[in-house]
Amino acid sequence: MGYLSLTDSDREEMLAAIGVSSVEELFEQVPPGVRLGRALDLPPALGEAELARHVEELAARNVHAGAELSFLGGGIYDHYVPSVVDVVLSRGELLTAYTPYQPEMSQGVLQAIFEYQTVVCELTGMDVSNASGYDGSTVAADACFVAKHSVPGRTKIVLTEALNPQVRQVVKTYAPGFGLEVVEVPHAGGTTDPDRVAEAAQDAAAVLFQQPNFLGCLEPAPDLARAAADAGALAIAHVNPMSLGVLEAPGAYGCSLALGEGQAAGNWLSYGGPHYGFLAAKSDFMRRMPGRIVGETVDLDGRRAYVLTLQTREQHIRREKATSNITTNQTLLSLAGLATLSWLGPEGLREVGEACLALAHHARERVGLEPAFEAQSFNEVAFRTPIPAREVVRRARERGIHPGYVLGRDYEGMDDVLLVAVTEKRTAEDVDRLAEVLHEVCA
Repeated sequence: MGYLSLTDSDREEMLAAIGVSSVEELFEQVPPGVRLGRALDLPPALGEAELARHVEELAARNVHAGAELSFLGGGIYDHYVPSVVDVVLSRGELLTAYTPYQPEMSQGVLQAIFEYQTVVCELTGMDVSNASGYDGSTVAADACFVAKHSVPGRTKIVLTEALNPQVRQVVKTYAPGFGLEVVEVPHAGGTTDPDRVAEAAQDAAAVLFQQPNFLGCLEPAPDLARAAADAGALAIAHVNPMSLGVLEAPGAYGCSLALGEGQAAGNWLSYGGPHYGFLAAKSDFMRRMPGRIVGETVDLDGRRAYVLTLQTREQHIRREKATSNITTNQTLLSLAGLATLSWLGPEGLREVGEACLALAHHARERVGLEPAFEAQSFNEVAFRTPIPAREVVRRARERGIHPGYVLGRDYEGMDDVLLVAVTEKRTAEDVDRLAEVLHEVCA
């Protein structure tokens, strides 16, 4: 919260310094037709104490996950963020983590990005990672662009219907500009049929699927990747980083690229964003990767040094050769992911995954509603509700619980399906409390 202490004399002094007599003269080049033509419709200015009170009243309208027992998921998850994250991100050399245009002056940031890339590669089983992306949706669109240029003569992209709806929408939005045709393969009972993928993937550049998928189900991922490869298309997996302590890495079952939303690793919910996207690939696709790649070398004295090895944005190369036109990313938030994953280590990540699996199984057995799908789950289970799921959410929230995500918001015919998410922050007792409330509101 701040204020501008601009007085009339300040304004006149600045106008005089730049050689104009008035604000109107300053903006005379702006056509009248696009000017507002009146003062802004704002309430009277508030004093600092009044403004603080007003902002507090607005903030009180929000309910955070610490005040409401939350089982809301759908791509953004309430995982534990260790205290070390805030400590690391508050350091001055990392807090303004913009593009390191002068590598020799940015060794700390470059080293952190290099370590982040290493962690992402280890998680996904890939050879190379970029320095992070804007979010889990835009990196999916970027990956489709990589596929188009890596599989000559093919412009079709196959998306599975069980892929996050926001990701699908972003890919469809980018597609016309990329010259791509988008085809969707419907799910069957919560998962995707590899035979349907094999049929759709003929003449396709890539197949993009999610593991675990948006419906909370574990896909037959190796079979989907194989179906794509057999058709000559690249297999691209959209994955939850916190699942990779217990689920197989995409690089191990034949995927060419792996990507996802990194929020679950080290970032707060933050009302759905901002977060960060991660993107990794096999080495064959390194020169097509969007964004930046940090590499390690030695200086003239033989000391370890970090450099920008690859820069593929239009700021650095000819526009027509750029692989991304997003000139920023979420370096600070991806460093939060690095701090969290380093803090957990392989064993800690596995324990988090096992906790999610166990709680999801407990929810399936305890909630008392019919699971919508028979497929196995990682940290989300979809349940059929006897009344509209939106009404279930409304009633449950009156009792201090957010019971989950209504799949009918994105899928036709699923207005009675509630997607319940659990993380290591939930307990068996929390799930039992959810079961009690759902029994009350559905009775």
